[in-house]
Amino acid sequence: MAHGFTDIDALVREEQRLTAVENHCEAWAEGLSAGIEPEIIAEAAMATALAELVRASGEASAIALIERMRERVVAGEFALEQSRH
Repeated sequence: MAHGFTDIDALVREEQRLTAVENHCEAWAEGLSAGIEPEIIAEAAMATALAELVRASGEASAIALIERMRERVVAGEFALEQSRH
């Protein structure tokens, strides 16, 4: 079965997303085991991510991401029962 470029791009992006989630989960666990509070880990991760996004793509891109993430939080996508990020 042949995949079009958009199918392959989508598969590559999903693999990259899964790898990123795995890396972040490992860093989160390391922070917790070092005694760092979850709120501090979360704030540091978000600040780092936003700073890098602003540097790479500008403030508008970072604001758009914040708005998309807010919508996902409000929709309950990150509720404890959910395992996919």
